[in-house]
Amino acid sequence: MRDVIKPTLFVALFLLAPIAAASSPAKVFLSTQEALELVYPECELEREAVYLTKEQRKSATKLAGFEIETGLAYVYAAYRKGELVGYAYFDTHEVRTKRETIMIAVTPDARVRRLEVLAFAEPLEYLPSSRWYAQFMGKRLDEKLKVKGDIRSVTGATLTARATTAAVRRALAIHGVVHPAPSSTAGAPSGA
Repeated sequence: MRDVIKPTLFVALFLLAPIAAASSPAKVFLSTQEALELVYPECELEREAVYLTKEQRKSATKLAGFEIETGLAYVYAAYRKGELVGYAYFDTHEVRTKRETIMIAVTPDARVRRLEVLAFAEPLEYLPSSRWYAQFMGKRLDEKLKVKGDIRSVTGATLTARATTAAVRRALAIHGVVHPAPSSTAGAPSGA
């Protein structure tokens, strides 16, 4: 009788484990403040809520290559000794059925400075290595910034790779509209 209970208990636990894992909370790696301090140590940070106009959303959508659904973005500008050293955008998005939150740090010339994963609610086997995230460093928003373009895919984490790449494209597109590079506004009429 005892031998029958043990395998039954094992099978029950085996079947219930995925359900328990699916309902487990997100793994939180960093707070917003910790991520900002990691990328911009000894900097003065200014947070700005940016409300995109209909035209700005349309422009950002065109730059990203997909619909920018939100009209609100929070941008952190980092200054060291009064000089702008970069920006940070936080993006929370769905990977498969659960969310990931990342910080996209952007240089003043609109390149990815660094990515940091703050929280990941999917099973951790779907979380790429830090080396995979590092491949975004130095990238600009262009047609090559895509999975199977300049960004390598991840076996077993394809959805994470796609979602993260979309988040980077979204942040860079919003950045391009909110903080356009000086050369992109040259010759533009004032107020445009």
